[in-house]
Amino acid sequence: MRPVGGAIPPEVGDLPRPATVPGTVHTDLLAAGVIPDPYTDTHETDLAWVHRSSWLYETTLRAEPAAGDERVDLVFDGLDTVATIELDGAELGRTANMHRGYRFDVRDRLRRTAALSVRFDSALEYAEAVQEKIGARPHTNTHPYNAVRKMACSFGWDWGPDLQTAGIWRPARLERWRVARLAQTRILPTLDDDGTTGRLSVHVEVERSGLGDARDLVVRVTAGDRSGTVTLPADATAGAVEIEVPGAPVWWPAGHGAQPLVDVEVSLAGAGGEILDTIARRVGFRSVQIDESPDAAGSRFALVVNGRPVFALGLNWIPEDHLLTRLTRQDYEAAVDRAVAANANLLRVWGGGIYESDDFYDVCDERGVLVWQDFLLACAAYAEEDPIRSEILAEARENVTRLSPHPALVIWNGGNENIWGHEDWRWKEDLGDLSWGAGYYYRDFPALLAELDPTRPYHPGSPSSPGFDPEVVHPNDDRYGTRHEWQAWNAEDYTWHDRYTPRFCSEFGWQAPPAWPTLTDAIQAADLHQTSAAFLLHQKAGDGNGKLDRGLAHHLPVPSDFTEWHWATQLNQARATSYAVHHLRSWAPHTMGSVLWQLNDCWPVTSWAVVDGAGRRKPAWYALRRAYQPRLITFQVRDDAVVLVAVNDTGEPWNDRVRLRRAGFGGAELATAELDIHVPARSVTTTPLPAALLDVADRTREVLVADAVGSRATRLFAEDFDLAYDPGAVTAVVTSVPDGYAVTVTAAAFARDVTVLADRVAADAEVDEMLVDLLAGESRTFTVRTSAATDPTAFTAPQVLRSANSLTRSR
Repeated sequence: MRPVGGAIPPEVGDLPRPATVPGTVHTDLLAAGVIPDPYTDTHETDLAWVHRSSWLYETTLRAEPAAGDERVDLVFDGLDTVATIELDGAELGRTANMHRGYRFDVRDRLRRTAALSVRFDSALEYAEAVQEKIGARPHTNTHPYNAVRKMACSFGWDWGPDLQTAGIWRPARLERWRVARLAQTRILPTLDDDGTTGRLSVHVEVERSGLGDARDLVVRVTAGDRSGTVTLPADATAGAVEIEVPGAPVWWPAGHGAQPLVDVEVSLAGAGGEILDTIARRVGFRSVQIDESPDAAGSRFALVVNGRPVFALGLNWIPEDHLLTRLTRQDYEAAVDRAVAANANLLRVWGGGIYESDDFYDVCDERGVLVWQDFLLACAAYAEEDPIRSEILAEARENVTRLSPHPALVIWNGGNENIWGHEDWRWKEDLGDLSWGAGYYYRDFPALLAELDPTRPYHPGSPSSPGFDPEVVHPNDDRYGTRHEWQAWNAEDYTWHDRYTPRFCSEFGWQAPPAWPTLTDAIQAADLHQTSAAFLLHQKAGDGNGKLDRGLAHHLPVPSDFTEWHWATQLNQARATSYAVHHLRSWAPHTMGSVLWQLNDCWPVTSWAVVDGAGRRKPAWYALRRAYQPRLITFQVRDDAVVLVAVNDTGEPWNDRVRLRRAGFGGAELATAELDIHVPARSVTTTPLPAALLDVADRTREVLVADAVGSRATRLFAEDFDLAYDPGAVTAVVTSVPDGYAVTVTAAAFARDVTVLADRVAADAEVDEMLVDLLAGESRTFTVRTSAATDPTAFTAPQVLRSANSLTRSR
């Protein structure tokens, strides 16, 4: 790999350097040691020269020429992005789409030694040229990412770096075949309404070599102990096999049942029985619909799997690493497992990223994590003319086909915030008569799915109000479809969520910095303050720090000390997460989806993620895990009165006795009650509270508490900055245990959100719980797992053993 265009710094030079495939320019230059880590300090800015550079990848192909009637194809599963491919100096093709694969017949060009090259030109300059040709369309970036089919967030986002990669980002290979091959295979497993009979519909398209006489072909499909065949006459290139599977093992989402997977093999044979091509996949038998039936409030929006409405306990998913080619199956397993451990059952693959690797969908199949898949259009108007239109439809066709076997994939979505943007973000006046994407959302994508995959539901956009003209019913109307709730973060407070009861909230969230060791690995100690250039480069949201401060000011003091501010903002993110999720879940079945923005980060950054770019869980992850637990009690307000809401998202009735107390911070029980709750399976109940529990004498020194098996709810009667917390309420004793330490914390007075920030002691340390409310006299043992040997008393240091108490003044 070597540069062939652009302003290349002297330290990089023009010498060829080893290239890894799959890989990109950034990863190869990092491996060569000639560029700094773009994730640290201000190096992202230092590497902006890459945006307008060109690169040549070269290798020598050593392969035997085609023999007899053999076809030989050069296959690229992914090229990022604007590429020219040559073999022995002859151009094979040009590409401008990283979201699809390419195949070139090289039978007549292949020699025992051949020079293969792939030139990558600037995707930014290509996009600028396309925009100049077909007309500029609105978007939310400084670069026209909507004019090239490249990962949108490659150009930067409000949580991601502007590192415009280039390279052979997915595998490349030579494929040899004879007579015919399986060019496309769509495997569509479903479950009949009886809930026991599976159906497997397999549609194949074959490519014939064109060498020799055409002949009949046989397609055979095997699923477990069932099989079926279809014969393709010599003039045919497509066929289908339908298999009925009585007593099929039923695939369920996490929290609803098991995830049995069935091996499926599709083979292509000649009439004489010789095997020409095979593919193997795993499928799960399940059915899925969206219930959009009208009701008194508007219309429902609920995922229905195997006939059962499923409350979506979701998270939005962005690329796990901005430098995509570094990701492994183990990385995907770890990331998805963090979602599962937080009791989530759905991940939404957001439309500004990529159609993920097969590993991602395989892992979701195995874990029972539902996948909401956006088509890759985000926060922009998209041209419905070429060269954009044909590429969008080609990539959509390819990926709908590729992902069809996966039971986890349950919904296709037209894109992210494009319909909303067209209505609210002044696009109409900027667009004039230019197309903006409506044809994709309302015509092309539905038609493509009707043709290729009618087994899954489609939603025109997130957010949108399906079935209505967006000029008549707003796409973010909380009575219909999906809603994004960003007014809370952008302008108000997390209590803003109380104003709306959406049918399905597919985006909402609150920011916080990454874990302390993630932050200190990324920027130097001198830059650990809110106004440093390095810190601000790792805070991409417009006025992000200002919004963090204003969000704090509604509830907590805004610390001037950076260490205190770091803890306060992380705590406020956790509080915001709990508050919103409790609100949404308390309104089920009116509301049937909570999809938090976001699970993960692609680099070290202040963002809405609950897991940072190093894979460390923020306090908000622990808040989310508790808020997503199958059985939950929460205090909510109904008709201006505080009530107890019990959420039971299990398949069994929940019968429990809840102990309620209004307690003084010093431990005195000022009022008590017991309530019996009887919550049917997959249901929510609301219970009024006895008046004595709410008859508060001192709002600054009292707390309302409800305890049920496995769940505690607390409610304060004033904001933290007005509460008479004891800042020295807790003491701790630390003992060594296998693989770590046990930190037992005891409260002498009410202590709110008690947390051990263990990774401030050891970078690999992870604690089992955070954000625990302790009444006076209560204790809690936190288990810390770490490979580091350290002074146990370090876990009791003021910057490690934290609570809300330490952020507020004493009285």
